[in-house]
Amino acid sequence: MRIVIAGGHGKIALSLARALADRGDTPVALIRNPDHSQDVVDAGAEPVVIDLERATVTELTERIMGADAVVFAAGAGPGSGAARKETVDHKAAVLTADAAALAGVRRLIQISAIDVDRPVAEDADEVWRAYVAAKKAADDDLRGRDLDLDWTILRPGRLTDEAGTGLVDLGEEVERSSVSRADVAAVIVALLDEPGTVGRVLNLVNGGTPVVEAVRAIAE
Repeated sequence: MRIVIAGGHGKIALSLARALADRGDTPVALIRNPDHSQDVVDAGAEPVVIDLERATVTELTERIMGADAVVFAAGAGPGSGAARKETVDHKAAVLTADAAALAGVRRLIQISAIDVDRPVAEDADEVWRAYVAAKKAADDDLRGRDLDLDWTILRPGRLTDEAGTGLVDLGEEVERSSVSRADVAAVIVALLDEPGTVGRVLNLVNGGTPVVEAVRAIAE
């Protein structure tokens, strides 16, 4: 499969690219900075330079055309302000969904964040509030696209750089905890293989169930 990854230089994206390349798929990494091209190539992906905060839907559609699926893994990242949470975590996600629909690429997996439908704590800072609002807005947009996209929203818990365990807790309701980026990538690979996960919003943390079994249980 040809899988386009938006936010292709992120840690989850690079792990996903390696996993896809290892099994014979063709990952395509959309990156903003051309200096990141070699990192993407080293992970087994084809680099495509495009700035999701500046691109038109036509420009992005051209990059996505011919793919079998799209994974939205972009994010403004730590240290960015509230404004970029909106332009990347929300607006770029909507742009990616629009482009996938125009390109005729139905399968889209969007990485969100755990429990963003729940109210934010009253003492939360402005940037965190903006992050949660942006992720929720992107998810709400995608949930309204049942006619033109086969979407799955994946909401990981607190992300870590620990080695993947291959064991997770995946479902609409899970106890809030952490999950390794490598295990998030492994779950995305499994989701791509399971059409029964289309239209689902799934929270993810590390747990005790092997990844493939956890995804199959959701699909059934």
